[in-house]
Amino acid sequence: MYLGRVIGTCVATVKYEGLTGYRLLIVEPISDDGTVCGDAHVAVDVTQAGPGERVFLVGSREAALACDPTFVPVDAAIVGIVDAVYVAEVSKP
Repeated sequence: MYLGRVIGTCVATVKYEGLTGYRLLIVEPISDDGTVCGDAHVAVDVTQAGPGERVFLVGSREAALACDPTFVPVDAAIVGIVDAVYVAEVSKP
């Protein structure tokens, strides 16, 4: 699981049948402090996320299972909308 920010949409009039009814969003991976930490990619959205929202995603096989009830060929799926991120301060010896 990893964090991302929605930065756009991907319109595909022809797509795999199991993706019918799902939006495809462009997401950039972000770290816990909100800085971009990877290249943008397309993810299937099962949460109705909107532009600019922080989301959490799953990849690989878990992403393919997100579109219930069928197994679909996707590499990334948005499975939650993030309200806040809290990271505890850890003191180093």
